[in-house]
Amino acid sequence: MSQPTQPSDSPARPSQPPKTFQRFVARYPVLGEAHQRVGREVESLGPLDARQCALVKIGISLGAGLESALRSHVRRALEAGATHEEVEQAILLGMNTVGFPRTVAAWSWAHEQFDRNAGESKSPNTNTDAGGKQR
Repeated sequence: MSQPTQPSDSPARPSQPPKTFQRFVARYPVLGEAHQRVGREVESLGPLDARQCALVKIGISLGAGLESALRSHVRRALEAGATHEEVEQAILLGMNTVGFPRTVAAWSWAHEQFDRNAGESKSPNTNTDAGGKQR
């Protein structure tokens, strides 16, 4: 088994919601605020931390076939400290329930998000240490 892939050492940047979500919330701010409030409230009702909640939401998104939501929760899971392997396991756990094709699709969406995150972390400001040395 390979070594777990840890999240980037660069400081976590807050997730940016998809542009469609941003436009919807700009048009209907009361609905956006209500959506955010319900999400925060539900996450506070139990013992799961942010990482665990994001991993569970990856599974829910997989089951519902929601690509944008799955990518969002992959991003959030990584920001909360999940490894690539943990994200993959959250997806693979759905195979017997939702089937091979949907699981493979979700796995590919997650890997596209991994690649996107890796590209973002290679910006000039994040690939050097405090002394300016290349990482």
